Amino acid sequence: MKIALVSLNPEWENKDHNKLKIVERLETVSFHYPVEWFIFPEMTLTGFTMNTRKCAEDFHDSPSIRFFQEQAVNHRTYLSFGVILKCGDKATNNLITVSPAGEIIASYAKIHPFSYAGENSSYHGGDSIVNAEISNIRTGMSICYDLRFPEMFQVLSKACEIIVNIACWPDKRVEHWNTLLRARAIENQVFMIGVNRTGKDGNNLNYVKSSMLVSPEGKILQGEKIGEETDVYEIDLNEVNVCRKSFPVKNDRKIELYKRIL
Repeated sequence: MKIALVSLNPEWENKDHNKLKIVERLETVSFHYPVEWFIFPEMTLTGFTMNTRKCAEDFHDSPSIRFFQEQAVNHRTYLSFGVILKCGDKATNNLITVSPAGEIIASYAKIHPFSYAGENSSYHGGDSIVNAEISNIRTGMSICYDLRFPEMFQVLSKACEIIVNIACWPDKRVEHWNTLLRARAIENQVFMIGVNRTGKDGNNLNYVKSSMLVSPEGKILQGEKIGEETDVYEIDLNEVNVCRKSFPVKNDRKIELYKRIL
């Protein structure tokens, strides 16, 4: 399975400009490889903004979702991206995945808004764990700050071989990002994919290229670089089965005990 991680540097709250950048990235990569799945960072077309009044869209009439659906059909690929959707008096921070046929196969609302930065003041947290089948591989969805809550990943890993996290994770805490992605891969024996943005946002926060794909054994895999923002990886899903059979750590989890303690 070939997967492209696009460490996009989006122009702040400029959806039209960022759509042009994405079209260029898709065309450049597709010229070199038949990629099955492209993954973009959190709030792909806007950056990590609290301006929901300007940026939030209606799920059933979203220009951003339609744009990605069209691109998925044009390039015959799965696309995962971040989008802000209206939700009552606030909004939700979402990870949407569409199929090569343009169908929405997963819509995940970030369960853990980043209260440290005031995200919870503008966004409702989601209340559902979400996974989807991508090229016949069961894949779990998560967004940025979710990475700090391991219980969620234990649940996802019961059904999934891959878990993806899209993020706007600043460089001042990038060592946490690196460590947590490896930890989630090792403890859940899954491929862990983290896609982080780059550049500087409208809040004057800096981001460094730190997207990565981690094996079930915790090894950071090396992709092939295409341009400054995109890396293409090829993975063998059999690694998940081999890892879980050779070291069946999940057999020793005490789920009922954990429930009582919590």
